[in-house]
Amino acid sequence: MPVSIKSQQEIEKMRVAGRLTSEVLDYITPFVKAGVTTNKLDQLCHDLIVNVQKAIPAPLNYAPSGHRPYPKSICTSINHQICHGVPSDKVLRNGDIVNLDITVIKDGYHGDSSRMFYIGEPSIQARRLCETTYQALWHGIRAVKPGAYLGDIGYAIQSFVEPMGYSVVREFCGHGIGQKFHEEPQVLHYGKARTGLKLEPGMTFTIEPMINAGKAGIKQLGDGWTIVTKDHSLSAQYEHTILVTDTGFEVLTVSDGCPLPTP
Repeated sequence: MPVSIKSQQEIEKMRVAGRLTSEVLDYITPFVKAGVTTNKLDQLCHDLIVNVQKAIPAPLNYAPSGHRPYPKSICTSINHQICHGVPSDKVLRNGDIVNLDITVIKDGYHGDSSRMFYIGEPSIQARRLCETTYQALWHGIRAVKPGAYLGDIGYAIQSFVEPMGYSVVREFCGHGIGQKFHEEPQVLHYGKARTGLKLEPGMTFTIEPMINAGKAGIKQLGDGWTIVTKDHSLSAQYEHTILVTDTGFEVLTVSDGCPLPTP
């Protein structure tokens, strides 16, 4: 399937969807603390998206081929959970790290972003993993420009984290995004520079590296969605939706409370 090149009108709609997505993460931040359940976080985000933003939470009932419908409006992945963690009555505790992954549909277009959160005071190892993963995201983003290649993004991320002893999850990747939640191309977080699809202005896709403190091996839990590290090591992820511009890139999932780019 060909990669969609967005028109200016489509890009404007994606800016709106991206901003709303990031604003959900801003809104939920003060609620992400010890004693709260991930179900509560899901409900708060759902109510904001539906009742205030007048938008749609894309994960709810999302059912790609071979999967049962996803039952919640956000993904909450704790500690050794890599991605697609399903909100539950599990209570967040001091020292946990958790990823909240938000995707909002507004006027038919998707915005997709995720952030890591510390519950109380994380361990030095957990904090370092999260900080490195955020830096890795920006290494990938800064590789985006017309004439660059998808492989440049993966290479920038992989060559940054692996010398530190971390591993890159291989089975899940970034993706094209627009009117569909997942479009072409697939954006791997590892690879060789100057390989793969050449980037053109108007392309929109996510970059969302999943970085493990241990080995890259994964397994799926019995709920059919939650992915965890095989060796039970910690995992972290950050995500932005990116537009290829005439001169470089634009991050579409930004808001007043969005974490600043790394230096």
